[in-house]
Amino acid sequence: MTADHAGTKPRPDGLDAPILPKIFKYAGKAHVRVYRLTRGRIGGKWRIGAGWKKPVPTLLLDHVGRKSGTQFTTPLLYLLDGTDVVIVASQGGLPKNPQWYANLMATPDTKVQIKGEVRAVHARTATADERAALWPRLVDLYADFDNYQAWTEREIPVVILQPR
Repeated sequence: MTADHAGTKPRPDGLDAPILPKIFKYAGKAHVRVYRLTRGRIGGKWRIGAGWKKPVPTLLLDHVGRKSGTQFTTPLLYLLDGTDVVIVASQGGLPKNPQWYANLMATPDTKVQIKGEVRAVHARTATADERAALWPRLVDLYADFDNYQAWTEREIPVVILQPR
């Protein structure tokens, strides 16, 4: 598949390989352990893809499995917007939203850890106008978000985490 947007990269072959979710799962678990152990000194910046030249801050998002009730933690890139924290349900441009997004919509009151600080937050999907205003800032933060949007038919959700 080729990119639909000017300046975006073509979708990599193998993005839908069945092994990738397992790799992401175990890499994510290791990331969470190291982040928590070091209070974000290690793992607090994303340095992959567009983040190689321009590292992006990461947080840890807690969420409850909507079917299992199990507590999960996912490392994600984030943007601060005043007192709000903004995250993106990109899942690397895959066709479906990530599990954490559905979990968060089912149980929106949660916590995030940013470096050594834990914040209680309430999650909601950005409105169309909010998304339109935030998207250029998110792409400036991490240029690959534009690639991810070009690689999928779905509109990638932008999630606003408000203090509670």
